[in-house]
Amino acid sequence: MFIKFLRLEIKSFFRGSSLGINLAMKILRFIGILYFMACLVGGAFLAFYYIREEMNMDPVKVVSKFLIIAWTADLIFKYLWQEMPTQNIKPFLTLNISKKTLVNYMLGKTFLSAFSWLNSLFFITFSVIALFYGYNIPGTFAWLVGVSLLFYLNNFINILFNDKENIAIAVGCLIAAVAGLAYYNIIPVLNYSEEFFYSFYEKPYFVVISVLLFFALWKVSFRHIYQVFYLDEGLEAKKTVGRTENIAFLNKYGAIGTFINNDIKMLRRNKVTKGVLLGSVMFLFYGMLMFSSPIYKTPAMMMFMGLFVTGGFQFMFGQRVPAFDSSYYPLMMTLNVPYKEYLKAKWWLMNIVTVFSMILAVCYAYFGWNMYLTFFAAGIYNIGVNSQFTLWSGAFNKMQIDLNAKEKRFGQKNSFNMKSLLLLIPKMLLPMIVFALMQRFFDITAAVISIAILGFIGFLLREKIFDIIVKHYKVEKYSTLNAFKKD
Repeated sequence: MFIKFLRLEIKSFFRGSSLGINLAMKILRFIGILYFMACLVGGAFLAFYYIREEMNMDPVKVVSKFLIIAWTADLIFKYLWQEMPTQNIKPFLTLNISKKTLVNYMLGKTFLSAFSWLNSLFFITFSVIALFYGYNIPGTFAWLVGVSLLFYLNNFINILFNDKENIAIAVGCLIAAVAGLAYYNIIPVLNYSEEFFYSFYEKPYFVVISVLLFFALWKVSFRHIYQVFYLDEGLEAKKTVGRTENIAFLNKYGAIGTFINNDIKMLRRNKVTKGVLLGSVMFLFYGMLMFSSPIYKTPAMMMFMGLFVTGGFQFMFGQRVPAFDSSYYPLMMTLNVPYKEYLKAKWWLMNIVTVFSMILAVCYAYFGWNMYLTFFAAGIYNIGVNSQFTLWSGAFNKMQIDLNAKEKRFGQKNSFNMKSLLLLIPKMLLPMIVFALMQRFFDITAAVISIAILGFIGFLLREKIFDIIVKHYKVEKYSTLNAFKKD
Protein backbone atom coordinates (compact mmCIF):
# COMPACT_ATOMS: atom_id res chain seq x y z
CA MET A 1 0.00 0.00 0.00
CA PHE A 2 2.89 2.36 0.76
CA ILE A 3 4.22 1.86 -2.80
CA LYS A 4 0.74 2.48 -4.26
CA PHE A 5 0.48 5.81 -2.42
CA LEU A 6 3.87 6.88 -3.74
CA ARG A 7 2.85 5.95 -7.30
CA LEU A 8 -0.28 8.07 -6.97
CA GLU A 9 1.77 11.05 -5.80
CA ILE A 10 4.13 10.65 -8.76
CA LYS A 11 1.15 10.58 -11.16
CA SER A 12 -0.30 13.65 -9.43
CA PHE A 13 2.99 15.48 -9.92
CA PHE A 14 3.17 14.80 -13.67
CA ARG A 15 -0.54 15.32 -14.35
CA GLY A 16 -0.93 18.51 -12.33
CA SER A 17 -0.93 22.04 -13.68
CA SER A 18 2.32 24.04 -13.79
CA LEU A 19 4.36 20.93 -14.47
CA GLY A 20 7.26 23.01 -15.80
CA ILE A 21 7.54 25.10 -12.64
CA ASN A 22 7.10 22.01 -10.46
CA LEU A 23 9.88 20.25 -12.35
CA ALA A 24 12.16 23.30 -12.11
CA MET A 25 11.65 23.48 -8.35
CA LYS A 26 12.31 19.75 -7.98
CA ILE A 27 15.57 20.11 -9.92
CA LEU A 28 16.64 23.04 -7.73
CA ARG A 29 15.81 21.09 -4.59
CA PHE A 30 17.70 18.07 -5.92
CA ILE A 31 20.77 20.23 -6.58
CA GLY A 32 20.49 21.65 -3.07
CA ILE A 33 20.22 18.16 -1.57
CA LEU A 34 23.25 16.99 -3.56
CA TYR A 35 25.20 19.96 -2.20
CA PHE A 36 24.34 19.14 1.40
CA MET A 37 25.05 15.46 0.82
CA ALA A 38 28.54 16.35 -0.39
CA CYS A 39 29.04 18.68 2.59
CA LEU A 40 28.02 16.02 5.11
CA VAL A 41 30.12 13.27 3.54
CA GLY A 42 33.09 15.62 3.25
CA GLY A 43 32.46 16.83 6.81
CA ALA A 44 32.68 13.25 8.09
CA PHE A 45 36.11 12.78 6.48
CA LEU A 46 37.29 16.19 7.70
CA ALA A 47 36.08 15.63 11.26
CA PHE A 48 37.61 12.16 11.58
CA TYR A 49 41.03 12.99 10.14
CA TYR A 50 41.33 16.37 11.83
CA ILE A 51 40.51 14.93 15.25
CA ARG A 52 42.76 11.91 14.72
CA GLU A 53 45.76 13.58 13.04
CA GLU A 54 45.74 17.15 14.34
CA MET A 55 44.17 16.79 17.80
CA ASN A 56 45.50 13.25 18.49
CA MET A 57 42.19 12.30 20.10
CA ASP A 58 39.57 9.61 19.65
CA PRO A 59 37.25 10.83 16.84
CA VAL A 60 34.24 8.87 18.10
CA LYS A 61 34.60 10.38 21.57
CA VAL A 62 34.99 13.93 20.32
CA VAL A 63 32.03 13.68 17.92
CA SER A 64 29.93 12.12 20.68
CA LYS A 65 30.74 15.12 22.86
CA PHE A 66 29.08 17.54 20.43
CA LEU A 67 26.20 15.35 19.32
CA ILE A 68 23.87 16.93 21.87
CA ILE A 69 24.26 20.26 20.03
CA ALA A 70 23.60 18.61 16.66
CA TRP A 71 20.57 16.76 18.05
CA THR A 72 19.08 19.98 19.46
CA ALA A 73 19.70 21.88 16.22
CA ASP A 74 18.08 19.04 14.25
CA LEU A 75 14.99 19.20 16.50
CA ILE A 76 14.68 22.97 16.06
CA PHE A 77 15.04 22.80 12.27
CA LYS A 78 12.44 20.05 12.00
CA TYR A 79 9.99 21.94 14.20
CA LEU A 80 10.39 25.10 12.13
CA TRP A 81 10.33 23.62 8.62
CA GLN A 82 9.11 20.02 8.47
CA GLU A 83 5.39 19.46 8.09
CA MET A 84 3.08 16.46 7.94
CA PRO A 85 1.86 15.48 4.43
CA THR A 86 -1.83 15.79 5.36
CA GLN A 87 -3.04 17.47 2.15
CA ASN A 88 -2.21 14.45 -0.03
CA ILE A 89 -3.97 12.11 2.41
CA LYS A 90 -7.33 13.88 2.76
CA PRO A 91 -8.89 12.43 -0.44
CA PHE A 92 -8.27 8.85 0.78
CA LEU A 93 -10.32 9.33 3.95
CA THR A 94 -13.52 8.99 1.96
CA LEU A 95 -12.39 5.69 0.40
CA ASN A 96 -12.44 2.16 1.75
CA ILE A 97 -8.89 2.30 3.05
CA SER A 98 -7.96 1.47 6.63
CA LYS A 99 -7.23 4.57 8.69
CA LYS A 100 -4.35 2.71 10.35
CA THR A 101 -2.74 2.26 6.92
CA LEU A 102 -3.06 5.97 6.17
CA VAL A 103 -1.59 7.01 9.52
CA ASN A 104 1.34 4.63 9.17
CA TYR A 105 1.92 5.95 5.64
CA MET A 106 2.03 9.51 6.95
CA LEU A 107 4.50 8.57 9.66
CA GLY A 108 6.65 6.60 7.24
CA LYS A 109 6.67 9.36 4.66
CA THR A 110 8.23 11.82 7.12
CA PHE A 111 11.39 9.69 6.96
CA LEU A 112 11.64 10.24 3.20
CA SER A 113 12.13 13.94 3.78
CA ALA A 114 15.69 15.18 3.33
CA PHE A 115 15.42 16.72 6.82
CA SER A 116 15.21 13.18 8.22
CA TRP A 117 17.90 11.21 6.40
CA LEU A 118 20.56 13.76 5.43
CA ASN A 119 22.31 13.64 8.81
CA SER A 120 22.58 9.85 8.48
CA LEU A 121 25.08 10.36 5.64
CA PHE A 122 27.49 11.90 8.12
CA PHE A 123 27.09 9.08 10.62
CA ILE A 124 27.35 6.31 7.99
CA THR A 125 30.45 7.82 6.38
CA PHE A 126 32.03 8.46 9.78
CA SER A 127 31.34 4.86 10.90
CA VAL A 128 32.80 3.37 7.70
CA ILE A 129 35.99 5.39 8.20
CA ALA A 130 36.13 4.26 11.84
CA LEU A 131 35.84 0.60 10.79
CA PHE A 132 38.62 1.13 8.26
CA TYR A 133 40.90 2.32 11.08
CA GLY A 134 40.26 -0.69 13.28
CA TYR A 135 37.32 0.25 15.47
CA ASN A 136 35.41 -2.86 16.50
CA ILE A 137 32.42 -3.79 14.37
CA PRO A 138 29.74 -4.36 17.08
CA GLY A 139 30.56 -1.11 18.87
CA THR A 140 30.68 0.97 15.70
CA PHE A 141 27.45 -0.52 14.37
CA ALA A 142 25.70 0.02 17.72
CA TRP A 143 26.93 3.62 17.82
CA LEU A 144 25.64 4.24 14.28
CA VAL A 145 22.21 2.70 14.91
CA GLY A 146 21.80 4.21 18.38
CA VAL A 147 22.72 7.74 17.34
CA SER A 148 20.71 7.61 14.09
CA LEU A 149 17.56 6.41 15.86
CA LEU A 150 17.86 9.20 18.43
CA PHE A 151 17.95 11.73 15.61
CA TYR A 152 14.93 10.07 13.99
CA LEU A 153 13.06 10.54 17.27
CA ASN A 154 12.90 14.23 16.42
CA ASN A 155 10.35 13.36 13.70
CA PHE A 156 7.98 12.07 16.35
CA ILE A 157 8.66 14.90 18.79
CA ASN A 158 7.88 17.36 15.99
CA ILE A 159 4.55 15.58 15.33
CA LEU A 160 3.54 15.52 19.00
CA PHE A 161 4.29 19.20 19.69
CA ASN A 162 3.68 20.64 16.22
CA ASP A 163 0.55 22.56 17.18
CA LYS A 164 1.43 23.21 20.83
CA GLU A 165 3.15 26.58 20.67
CA ASN A 166 3.19 27.19 24.43
CA ILE A 167 5.04 23.92 25.04
CA ALA A 168 7.41 24.70 22.16
CA ILE A 169 8.20 28.12 23.64
CA ALA A 170 8.77 26.58 27.07
CA VAL A 171 11.10 23.95 25.59
CA GLY A 172 12.92 26.66 23.64
CA CYS A 173 13.47 28.66 26.84
CA LEU A 174 14.71 25.51 28.59
CA ILE A 175 17.17 24.80 25.76
CA ALA A 176 18.41 28.40 25.91
CA ALA A 177 18.83 28.17 29.70
CA VAL A 178 20.76 24.88 29.49
CA ALA A 179 22.92 26.32 26.68
CA GLY A 180 23.72 29.32 28.89
CA LEU A 181 24.63 27.10 31.85
CA ALA A 182 26.83 24.98 29.58
CA TYR A 183 28.52 28.06 28.10
CA TYR A 184 29.53 29.32 31.55
CA ASN A 185 30.60 25.80 32.64
CA ILE A 186 27.97 25.63 35.37
CA ILE A 187 26.65 22.34 34.00
CA PRO A 188 29.08 20.15 31.96
CA VAL A 189 26.52 19.34 29.27
CA LEU A 190 29.14 18.37 26.69
CA ASN A 191 30.75 15.93 29.10
CA TYR A 192 27.38 14.30 29.73
CA SER A 193 26.84 14.13 25.97
CA GLU A 194 30.18 12.39 25.44
CA GLU A 195 29.47 9.89 28.19
CA PHE A 196 25.96 9.10 26.91
CA PHE A 197 26.60 8.81 23.17
CA TYR A 198 29.97 7.07 23.54
CA SER A 199 28.28 4.42 25.69
CA PHE A 200 26.72 3.03 22.47
CA TYR A 201 30.24 2.18 21.30
CA GLU A 202 31.61 0.98 24.64
CA LYS A 203 28.51 -1.01 25.53
CA PRO A 204 26.76 -2.05 22.30
CA TYR A 205 23.74 -3.43 24.18
CA PHE A 206 22.85 0.19 25.01
CA VAL A 207 21.43 0.40 21.48
CA VAL A 208 18.32 -1.26 22.91
CA ILE A 209 17.50 2.10 24.56
CA SER A 210 17.30 3.84 21.17
CA VAL A 211 15.31 1.00 19.60
CA LEU A 212 12.76 0.97 22.43
CA LEU A 213 12.41 4.76 22.39
CA PHE A 214 11.94 4.72 18.63
CA PHE A 215 9.11 2.19 18.63
CA ALA A 216 7.53 3.70 21.75
CA LEU A 217 7.37 7.17 20.19
CA TRP A 218 6.13 5.69 16.91
CA LYS A 219 3.25 4.14 18.88
CA VAL A 220 2.53 7.37 20.78
CA SER A 221 2.63 9.42 17.58
CA PHE A 222 0.38 6.89 15.85
CA ARG A 223 -2.25 7.18 18.59
CA HIS A 224 -1.92 10.97 18.65
CA ILE A 225 -2.69 11.23 14.92
CA TYR A 226 -5.23 8.39 14.84
CA GLN A 227 -7.46 10.05 17.46
CA VAL A 228 -7.85 13.26 15.44
CA PHE A 229 -7.53 11.85 11.93
CA TYR A 230 -10.87 13.12 10.63
CA LEU A 231 -11.74 15.69 7.98
CA ASP A 232 -13.89 17.62 10.44
CA GLU A 233 -11.43 17.53 13.36
CA GLY A 234 -7.68 17.09 13.23
CA LEU A 235 -7.30 17.96 9.55
CA GLU A 236 -9.66 20.91 9.59
CA ALA A 237 -8.27 24.44 9.86
CA LYS A 238 -8.52 25.64 13.45
CA LYS A 239 -10.98 28.48 14.03
CA THR A 240 -11.03 30.96 16.87
CA VAL A 241 -13.56 33.51 18.02
CA GLY A 242 -12.98 36.82 16.31
CA ARG A 243 -12.14 39.94 18.34
CA THR A 244 -12.82 43.51 17.37
CA GLU A 245 -9.76 45.74 17.64
CA ASN A 246 -9.11 49.19 16.32
CA ILE A 247 -6.18 51.61 16.41
CA ALA A 248 -8.28 54.76 16.28
CA PHE A 249 -5.70 57.44 15.50
CA LEU A 250 -4.71 55.70 12.22
CA ASN A 251 -8.20 56.21 10.80
CA LYS A 252 -7.64 59.94 10.36
CA TYR A 253 -5.11 59.16 7.61
CA GLY A 254 -7.83 57.92 5.28
CA ALA A 255 -7.51 54.74 3.23
CA ILE A 256 -3.79 54.38 4.00
CA GLY A 257 -4.46 54.53 7.74
CA THR A 258 -7.24 51.95 7.43
CA PHE A 259 -4.98 49.54 5.53
CA ILE A 260 -2.15 50.00 8.07
CA ASN A 261 -4.65 49.39 10.86
CA ASN A 262 -5.72 46.11 9.24
CA ASP A 263 -2.12 45.00 8.68
CA ILE A 264 -1.15 45.66 12.30
CA LYS A 265 -4.12 43.61 13.50
CA MET A 266 -3.16 40.84 11.05
CA LEU A 267 0.42 40.81 12.35
CA ARG A 268 -0.78 40.51 15.94
CA ARG A 269 -3.38 37.78 15.43
CA ASN A 270 -2.02 35.11 13.09
CA LYS A 271 0.62 32.40 13.36
CA VAL A 272 2.42 33.10 10.10
CA THR A 273 2.63 36.85 10.67
CA LYS A 274 3.81 36.33 14.25
CA GLY A 275 6.60 34.26 12.72
CA VAL A 276 7.43 37.22 10.47
CA LEU A 277 7.72 39.47 13.53
CA LEU A 278 9.92 36.94 15.32
CA GLY A 279 12.10 36.56 12.24
CA SER A 280 12.45 40.33 11.98
CA VAL A 281 13.74 40.47 15.55
CA MET A 282 16.19 37.66 14.79
CA PHE A 283 17.52 39.58 11.77
CA LEU A 284 18.62 42.37 14.13
CA PHE A 285 21.30 39.96 15.37
CA TYR A 286 22.41 39.00 11.85
CA GLY A 287 25.38 41.37 12.09
CA MET A 288 26.88 39.16 14.79
CA LEU A 289 27.99 36.82 12.00
CA MET A 290 30.75 39.33 11.35
CA PHE A 291 32.64 37.91 14.30
CA SER A 292 32.33 34.26 13.22
CA SER A 293 34.09 34.45 9.85
CA PRO A 294 36.51 36.90 8.20
CA ILE A 295 34.46 36.83 4.97
CA TYR A 296 31.80 38.95 6.66
CA LYS A 297 34.33 41.72 7.33
CA THR A 298 34.65 42.60 3.64
CA PRO A 299 32.90 45.85 2.59
CA ALA A 300 30.38 44.10 0.32
CA MET A 301 29.36 41.64 3.05
CA MET A 302 29.10 44.43 5.64
CA MET A 303 26.57 46.14 3.37
CA PHE A 304 24.82 42.80 2.85
CA MET A 305 24.46 42.40 6.61
CA GLY A 306 23.31 45.99 7.00
CA LEU A 307 20.51 45.44 4.48
CA PHE A 308 19.24 42.46 6.45
CA VAL A 309 19.72 43.93 9.94
CA THR A 310 17.65 47.02 9.10
CA GLY A 311 15.34 45.44 6.52
CA GLY A 312 14.48 42.02 7.94
CA PHE A 313 10.80 42.87 8.36
CA GLN A 314 10.71 44.56 4.98
CA PHE A 315 12.02 41.49 3.13
CA MET A 316 9.86 39.00 5.03
CA PHE A 317 6.64 41.01 4.84
CA GLY A 318 6.88 43.06 1.66
CA GLN A 319 7.68 40.30 -0.82
CA ARG A 320 4.55 38.44 0.31
CA VAL A 321 2.16 41.21 -0.62
CA PRO A 322 -0.60 40.42 -1.62
CA ALA A 323 -0.10 36.77 -0.56
CA PHE A 324 -0.90 37.66 3.07
CA ASP A 325 -4.30 38.88 1.84
CA SER A 326 -4.88 35.84 -0.39
CA SER A 327 -7.87 34.54 1.61
CA TYR A 328 -9.92 37.66 0.85
CA TYR A 329 -8.04 39.06 -2.14
CA PRO A 330 -10.80 38.07 -4.63
CA LEU A 331 -13.30 40.01 -2.49
CA MET A 332 -11.01 43.05 -2.43
CA MET A 333 -10.81 43.01 -6.21
CA THR A 334 -14.61 43.22 -6.48
CA LEU A 335 -14.61 46.38 -4.39
CA ASN A 336 -13.41 49.87 -5.21
CA VAL A 337 -10.05 49.38 -3.49
CA PRO A 338 -7.49 52.07 -4.45
CA TYR A 339 -4.44 50.02 -5.46
CA LYS A 340 -1.96 52.83 -4.84
CA GLU A 341 -3.20 53.51 -1.29
CA TYR A 342 -3.24 49.77 -0.60
CA LEU A 343 0.44 49.47 -1.57
CA LYS A 344 1.44 52.73 0.10
CA ALA A 345 0.03 51.46 3.39
CA LYS A 346 2.33 48.42 3.14
CA TRP A 347 5.19 50.75 2.20
CA TRP A 348 4.68 53.03 5.21
CA LEU A 349 4.38 50.08 7.60
CA MET A 350 7.62 48.54 6.31
CA ASN A 351 9.49 51.83 6.54
CA ILE A 352 8.27 52.57 10.07
CA VAL A 353 9.65 49.20 11.20
CA THR A 354 12.86 49.86 9.23
CA VAL A 355 13.36 53.15 11.10
CA PHE A 356 12.97 51.35 14.44
CA SER A 357 15.49 48.73 13.26
CA MET A 358 17.96 51.49 12.36
CA ILE A 359 17.58 52.92 15.88
CA LEU A 360 18.05 49.53 17.54
CA ALA A 361 21.07 48.80 15.33
CA VAL A 362 22.93 51.59 17.16
CA CYS A 363 24.10 48.80 19.49
CA TYR A 364 26.55 47.83 16.73
CA ALA A 365 28.35 51.13 17.35
CA TYR A 366 29.98 49.28 20.26
CA PHE A 367 32.03 47.41 17.65
CA GLY A 368 32.91 50.59 15.76
CA TRP A 369 31.09 53.58 14.33
CA ASN A 370 32.05 52.54 10.81
CA MET A 371 29.89 49.45 11.19
CA TYR A 372 26.90 51.39 12.48
CA LEU A 373 27.23 54.04 9.75
CA THR A 374 27.28 51.24 7.19
CA PHE A 375 24.10 49.76 8.69
CA PHE A 376 22.53 53.24 8.88
CA ALA A 377 23.23 53.85 5.18
CA ALA A 378 21.80 50.40 4.40
CA GLY A 379 18.66 51.41 6.30
CA ILE A 380 18.29 54.57 4.19
CA TYR A 381 18.70 52.47 1.05
CA ASN A 382 16.04 50.06 2.34
CA ILE A 383 13.63 52.94 2.90
CA GLY A 384 14.26 54.72 -0.39
CA VAL A 385 14.85 51.83 -2.79
CA ASN A 386 14.33 48.34 -1.40
CA SER A 387 10.93 49.06 0.13
CA GLN A 388 9.58 49.76 -3.35
CA PHE A 389 11.39 46.95 -5.14
CA THR A 390 10.26 44.51 -2.46
CA LEU A 391 6.64 45.50 -3.05
CA TRP A 392 7.28 45.19 -6.78
CA SER A 393 8.49 41.60 -6.36
CA GLY A 394 5.29 40.86 -4.43
CA ALA A 395 3.31 41.39 -7.65
CA PHE A 396 4.83 38.16 -9.00
CA ASN A 397 4.28 36.13 -5.81
CA LYS A 398 1.39 33.74 -6.49
CA MET A 399 1.72 31.72 -3.28
CA GLN A 400 -1.43 31.51 -1.19
CA ILE A 401 -0.76 31.80 2.56
CA ASP A 402 -2.90 30.25 5.27
CA LEU A 403 -2.50 32.75 8.10
CA ASN A 404 -3.61 30.23 10.74
CA ALA A 405 -1.06 27.56 9.82
CA LYS A 406 2.64 27.51 10.57
CA GLU A 407 4.67 28.11 7.42
CA LYS A 408 7.05 25.21 6.94
CA ARG A 409 7.48 24.91 3.21
CA PHE A 410 10.41 25.93 1.08
CA GLY A 411 10.29 26.83 -2.59
CA GLN A 412 6.58 26.78 -3.27
CA LYS A 413 5.97 26.66 -7.01
CA ASN A 414 3.92 29.88 -7.08
CA SER A 415 6.62 31.86 -5.28
CA PHE A 416 9.22 31.00 -7.92
CA ASN A 417 9.46 33.66 -10.62
CA MET A 418 12.36 34.88 -12.73
CA LYS A 419 11.14 38.48 -12.48
CA SER A 420 11.40 38.32 -8.70
CA LEU A 421 14.95 36.97 -9.01
CA LEU A 422 15.91 39.78 -11.38
CA LEU A 423 14.70 42.34 -8.85
CA LEU A 424 17.40 41.05 -6.48
CA ILE A 425 19.94 42.98 -8.58
CA PRO A 426 18.84 46.47 -7.46
CA LYS A 427 17.85 45.18 -4.03
CA MET A 428 21.07 43.43 -3.02
CA LEU A 429 23.82 43.41 -5.65
CA LEU A 430 23.75 47.11 -6.56
CA PRO A 431 24.33 48.50 -3.03
CA MET A 432 26.95 45.84 -2.28
CA ILE A 433 28.93 46.62 -5.46
CA VAL A 434 28.66 50.41 -5.06
CA PHE A 435 29.68 50.28 -1.40
CA ALA A 436 32.65 47.97 -2.08
CA LEU A 437 33.93 50.04 -5.02
CA MET A 438 33.58 53.40 -3.25
CA GLN A 439 35.39 52.12 -0.18
CA ARG A 440 38.12 50.57 -2.32
CA PHE A 441 38.88 53.68 -4.36
CA PHE A 442 38.00 56.33 -1.76
CA ASP A 443 37.13 55.60 1.89
CA ILE A 444 34.34 54.45 4.20
CA THR A 445 32.81 57.93 4.34
CA ALA A 446 32.41 58.11 0.56
CA ALA A 447 30.93 54.60 0.53
CA VAL A 448 28.35 55.45 3.21
CA ILE A 449 27.40 58.73 1.51
CA SER A 450 27.01 57.06 -1.90
CA ILE A 451 24.57 54.47 -0.53
CA ALA A 452 22.63 57.15 1.36
CA ILE A 453 22.38 59.25 -1.83
CA LEU A 454 20.94 56.27 -3.73
CA GLY A 455 18.38 55.87 -0.96
CA PHE A 456 17.39 59.56 -1.09
CA ILE A 457 17.07 59.43 -4.89
CA GLY A 458 14.77 56.43 -4.62
CA PHE A 459 12.70 58.23 -1.96
CA LEU A 460 12.32 61.34 -4.16
CA LEU A 461 11.25 59.24 -7.14
CA ARG A 462 8.82 57.13 -5.11
CA GLU A 463 5.65 58.44 -6.82
CA LYS A 464 6.87 57.54 -10.29
CA ILE A 465 8.09 54.15 -9.09
CA PHE A 466 4.73 53.52 -7.39
CA ASP A 467 2.96 54.20 -10.71
CA ILE A 468 5.10 51.46 -12.31
CA ILE A 469 4.44 49.07 -9.41
CA VAL A 470 0.68 49.64 -9.54
CA LYS A 471 0.74 48.98 -13.28
CA HIS A 472 2.44 45.62 -12.73
CA TYR A 473 0.00 44.66 -9.96
CA LYS A 474 -2.86 45.34 -12.34
CA VAL A 475 -1.21 43.32 -15.11
CA GLU A 476 -0.72 40.37 -12.72
CA LYS A 477 -4.16 40.78 -11.13
CA TYR A 478 -6.03 37.97 -12.91
CA SER A 479 -3.18 35.45 -12.83
CA THR A 480 -2.85 36.12 -9.09
CA LEU A 481 -6.58 35.59 -8.55
CA ASN A 482 -6.41 32.37 -10.56
CA ALA A 483 -3.43 31.09 -8.53
CA PHE A 484 -5.16 31.86 -5.21
CA LYS A 485 -8.28 29.98 -6.35
CA LYS A 486 -6.27 26.91 -7.45
CA ASP A 487 -4.50 26.64 -4.10
